Amino acid sequence: MAARLAGWSVEWRDWRSWPSRLSGLWRRSLQFRTVAITVGLSGLAIVITGAYLSFSIGNDLFQSRLQQALADSGRAMTSAQGILDASDATERVALQQLMSAVRSDLQATSASRLIAAYRAPGQDYSAVAPPGFEAPGLAGGVVTQPLRDAVQKSPDDQWWQSVTLTASDGTQSAGIVVGSEVTMPSAGSYQVYLGYDLRDSEQTLGFVQQTLVLAGLGLMLLVGGAAWLVVRFLATPIRSAAETSQRLADGNLDVRMPEKGEDELATLARSFNGMADSMQTQIKELAELSLVQQRFVSDVSHELRTPLTTIRLAGDVLYDQRDTFPPATERTAELLHDQVGRFELLLADLLEISRYDAGSIELDLELTSLVNLAGDVIEELRPLAEPTGSDVRLVAPGGYSNVAMDPRRIRRIVRNLIGNAIEHGEGRPIVVTVDSNESAVALTVRDYGLGMNTEATERVFDRFWRADPSRKRTIGGTGLGLAISREDATLHHGTLDVWSEPGAGSSFRLTLPREEGGSIARSPLSLPPEDAIESVVDELRNPASGSIGTVWPPFAKRLQGGSKRPNTAGDDDDRS
Repeated sequence: MAARLAGWSVEWRDWRSWPSRLSGLWRRSLQFRTVAITVGLSGLAIVITGAYLSFSIGNDLFQSRLQQALADSGRAMTSAQGILDASDATERVALQQLMSAVRSDLQATSASRLIAAYRAPGQDYSAVAPPGFEAPGLAGGVVTQPLRDAVQKSPDDQWWQSVTLTASDGTQSAGIVVGSEVTMPSAGSYQVYLGYDLRDSEQTLGFVQQTLVLAGLGLMLLVGGAAWLVVRFLATPIRSAAETSQRLADGNLDVRMPEKGEDELATLARSFNGMADSMQTQIKELAELSLVQQRFVSDVSHELRTPLTTIRLAGDVLYDQRDTFPPATERTAELLHDQVGRFELLLADLLEISRYDAGSIELDLELTSLVNLAGDVIEELRPLAEPTGSDVRLVAPGGYSNVAMDPRRIRRIVRNLIGNAIEHGEGRPIVVTVDSNESAVALTVRDYGLGMNTEATERVFDRFWRADPSRKRTIGGTGLGLAISREDATLHHGTLDVWSEPGAGSSFRLTLPREEGGSIARSPLSLPPEDAIESVVDELRNPASGSIGTVWPPFAKRLQGGSKRPNTAGDDDDRS
């Protein structure tokens, strides 16, 4: 019993899922949509046509039977009135026999066996007038009072009414009752009603309607099948083009559409294949050009290393002896020493970029604590931050556990982010936050400098792009740091994101998976940062005092306590 109920439950759930399945099929399948629309419109046209034919045939059948009934009733009434006019009966018994004769004549001269006769109302009482009669089929109010009133009002005319007749077995059918008035000598006027059963007309109409329904269903199936075949014939090349396009998008540049015949579909296939050939040629040319470009950058970088090393050695000799030179020569030696060092960094970054472009980068993974790594970088860069007035603080509610990463590359990312914050922080404090959750560990570097607009934020990771080209570099840099940092993060299956607002500063967020090659459900640190509200921005622009609590209300307590903030839920293992 339980298994049966479970089966019913599954069937009910499946039934409830039908609308969503049909909706999905409607969105995905051009063939299903076209056939459904064709069958629907054809069905609507068939239903309208069938309803009109059914109504028209039914009305014609009814009018035909009505005319037959009126003609039949008129002949019977004329015959009955002739019998009454030919009689000279005046006594009660004779008049009763005359009424019986009239009844028999009505049955003989008409096609109806449903006959009723009533003495017309409004006449004086007559002791010799015979009583009326009524067939069982007309009993129970079949002859309505409005019909009797119409016959009484105009006795010389025929009056009819549609009624429902009940047979002896209780079945009901449509019928017509025709009434008129005859005059019996010495007895007065009588209203005579004849009922006509339309059961045979109903059966004929039902047969016609059944034939129309079956013909309509057959026609709908025929139209649906024809539409399915035609759409299938047209949709197959379209589906083939879609599949071929998808395979081309996946990188299979050798796939092509089959070409058959000389019609429009074959022309489509030939045009598509020609487009694919052109795309393949251009992509190969671009790939070869990119390869040449990568090789050129790599070769140039390598070839420049030897003369650069010589220049570096010569520059170091001059730099070490700068105190013996005249002031102008001494300054020249210092500039040469600084620019050669920057040139070396540029060459190193170009080589690194060329390795990424060539896909030859491999990670050297080690279990490393991101908190400890961030602390080391902060201490390393603190001498650069102090002259600018920026106070770099580490806030670490989580992220203490060791995570598989390439420490050299992650250290490069953190150093680049903190260095940019020092350079663009306008001497204001810099907050480095580290936290983690069940799937990821993250680090944010928040500064309260000038910030960037939307266009600059979108291009900040582009190679050699600078938000303000006229701004002087205070720490150095090659314009490739953030581009390389994003490549390093992507190589770890992580992300490097940025938020910035003009006048509100910037926040860069690095998110790495806790497990090697794992996925990141969500980052443990929010972006935009928690303190990115207008009131805080106004406070930063016009600080009331120099205390930490005044400058950053959301971060005051954690900055004063350094990284000793209690551990958050979900990261209990980070302090193990």
